[in-house]
Amino acid sequence: NGNLYVNERLDREEMCGESVSCSVSFEALVQNPLNVFHIEVSIEDVNDNSPAFSNAVLDLEIGELIPPGARFPLEVARDADVGSNSLLTYELSGDEHFSLAVQAGPGGDQRPELVLAKALDREEAAFHELVLRASDGGDPARTGTARIRVTVVDANDNAPVFSQAEYTVRVPEDVPVGSTLVTVTATDGDEGLNGQVKYSLKKITEKASQIFQLNGETGAIILLRSLDFEEGDSYELELQAHDGGGLFDTAKVVVTVTDVNDNAPKLTVSSALNEISEDAGIGTVVALLHVQDRDSGANGEVHCSLDSGVPFRLEKSFEDYYRVVTARELDREQVSEYNVTVRAADGGSPALQSSAVLALRVLDVNDNAPVKRIYETRVAENLPVGSLVLRVQATDADAGSNGRVSYSFSNVPEDVRALFTFDAESGEIRTAGPLDYEGQSKYIFGLEARDGGGLTDHC
Repeated sequence: NGNLYVNERLDREEMCGESVSCSVSFEALVQNPLNVFHIEVSIEDVNDNSPAFSNAVLDLEIGELIPPGARFPLEVARDADVGSNSLLTYELSGDEHFSLAVQAGPGGDQRPELVLAKALDREEAAFHELVLRASDGGDPARTGTARIRVTVVDANDNAPVFSQAEYTVRVPEDVPVGSTLVTVTATDGDEGLNGQVKYSLKKITEKASQIFQLNGETGAIILLRSLDFEEGDSYELELQAHDGGGLFDTAKVVVTVTDVNDNAPKLTVSSALNEISEDAGIGTVVALLHVQDRDSGANGEVHCSLDSGVPFRLEKSFEDYYRVVTARELDREQVSEYNVTVRAADGGSPALQSSAVLALRVLDVNDNAPVKRIYETRVAENLPVGSLVLRVQATDADAGSNGRVSYSFSNVPEDVRALFTFDAESGEIRTAGPLDYEGQSKYIFGLEARDGGGLTDHC
């Protein structure tokens, strides 16, 4: 009836992850006349996810000589919802030495920072415990909390410094697992424990955490599993270098994945005819094809072609859809069946390709009449009645009933009919009465051959 129904429960977060917009697109095939329509369904978000911190406890080490006003980035809560349902606000409670500030990130997201409001004294209190609460913008709002545990350490007046604020690396998607993609470095002017720098991931998506691993001692970022350009072409990591005294620096690492031609074109026969009449007009649609290639750029540009010498051609239908149509008139008597190979090749180097075979039988049309001949024979006048005089045969190039031939007399005088009989199926002519050479020495008469489609010929 043309209605579109929801077949199972929709989960926007499962379907589209962190994408702001979420939609499902597909094509609907309509028969008679053959056509295809593009359908796109937008999935809207509801506030069914609470903000969550990846760590229930956030550990910070702060030197006791750090002046008031110093800021310490805190972990950002994650809310799988989008739009206003994912807008986060933060609250801090638990200690007069600290306050909370929220900075807007490059993408407009809110990033909480712990602000030192009052100078610390390790001898007075070596530890401070706070509670960070994140609330989303839903109605009603959902919340999530994390406990902040601050350890006060002795003076450390030099923080680590990264050699670059942002590291950018481009790697092909077929880089081997275990490869070191980039090594970050940070230096600290202090000595001893306060000068020992270690590295950690400060901000990373769940997906990226399954792909990349950071060596906390060397700063090397190692590939854990194979990259796939079609799944993700860019990853952003935020690293922290911290010394033994709690000072740190942050840097960003951007990993850009470049495409490799690792996907062959996918060629699908959406609809196809099994048989076609030989009198079908030029331009008759024989098959509808769909091609797609998951690669990008030239690697994803697909060119389709047909076997040469066949009476068919390809036409672009809609986006990645093609039609196979007749390019010239068909003749079953010359070719009764076609196995047409359609090939799809991408623009990679070397190119990858796939193919599909269309099997098509040509149906007969009664376009051929029986072929006539001239027959002549000599017989003795004393030939017994019922003797075989001659057997005629007409051929017809058509198939089935269109090529089945039957025979009959055509414009034959009555005296001839009295002397000769004719079998309509076998074409045999036999004597029906006595012949008399002196009475008449020669007989000329016509025969008609008719095929099952009504076409005739004479002899």
